[in-house]
Amino acid sequence: MKLIRKVLTFPRIFYFGIVIIIISILFINLPINLPISAVEISGIEFIGEATLAKGLTFQKTEVGGLSGITYDVKNDVYYAISDDRGQKAPARFYTLKIDLSKGSLQNNGVVPVGVTTLLNQASQIFPSGETDTEGIALTNKETVFISSEGDVRQLINPFINEFSLSSGRLLTTLPIPEKFLPDKSGQQGIRNNLAFESLTITPDNQRLFTATENALIQDGPAAKPNLGSPCRILQYNLLTNQPEKEFLYQTEPVSQILNLTGRFASGLPDLLALDNQGHFLSIERSFTGLGFAVSLFQISLAGADDIQNIGSLLTVDLQKVQPVEKKLLLDLRTLNVLLDNIEGLTLGPWLPDGQRSLILVSDNNFNSLQRTQILAFKLKIESPIIRLIRRLIPAFGR
Repeated sequence: MKLIRKVLTFPRIFYFGIVIIIISILFINLPINLPISAVEISGIEFIGEATLAKGLTFQKTEVGGLSGITYDVKNDVYYAISDDRGQKAPARFYTLKIDLSKGSLQNNGVVPVGVTTLLNQASQIFPSGETDTEGIALTNKETVFISSEGDVRQLINPFINEFSLSSGRLLTTLPIPEKFLPDKSGQQGIRNNLAFESLTITPDNQRLFTATENALIQDGPAAKPNLGSPCRILQYNLLTNQPEKEFLYQTEPVSQILNLTGRFASGLPDLLALDNQGHFLSIERSFTGLGFAVSLFQISLAGADDIQNIGSLLTVDLQKVQPVEKKLLLDLRTLNVLLDNIEGLTLGPWLPDGQRSLILVSDNNFNSLQRTQILAFKLKIESPIIRLIRRLIPAFGR
């Protein structure tokens, strides 16, 4: 009995050490494909805002229309794609420095330091009106993938192309499945300006993901007040450069409140891969009569049905199709910030306190009434092993 009392009075660190040893043994003997690198966001904190000057010019181009952003950890810079259709300057992306060295973002903390013009297959600039570049994702090969929505009215197809980071020259074109391409009948494909806004690559550089901002014409209606839209997430295998899966992403219904302008828009403008196991952050952005509503979700593909072989979602019972799992992380309307047209997000560097940063950017539409807004956040990210330890030893998390 005395022995039992002695064991029960051992310091907590003793039990913690035992748990670590047990978990280590288990992980050594478990299959090598166990998703030990899967992550989950357990907390998010706003750490600052910056706004670029209206009408800012850099190297004879107007900085604006920033619809997607990606972080280059090696060089500690960001690449932001402009959705200018060649009206202000040729299709291009900017290199930005964003200063988070003090653990927060100050209003003067964002500076453009480079601009790269995109070149087509003939090494020429893209003709005006031929592109609507919206998404950007960095590879591990000194290249970026960029998505374009095309122009349905002109039957200009969307694209997902790989470009040289240094020269902007087109290197690779990914095939777009037929169901996404617009046709003359107007009965199929993407809706105009509601196509491939998003683009992200998994950390292992083996998978690329994009998504339609709203439903394909044959899949259902575009978003309306109090009505969401069934979007498709499209997965590519970057080892073969072929599309391999599709998933249903249902956007949230948004209320139209005091809309004096009569305009309403809502959709899925960006995705961000958190790991190689199908966990992402997503943005849903809406314009209502009271300005912009922006929500940040964590989503998971685990358990979601592959809908690649379903040509039209209107031909199936959607109740029997398992969509991606969604969890609301943050409604940005709860921040003390006047939101603009947030369309892009990327992970940033590790902050001085050891937490990971997240950057969001807005597309000002080259509109004098809007702003290029950069928002910074601190993420608390946990791996499965840490979550397991917290469950086994609740006191460890205190």
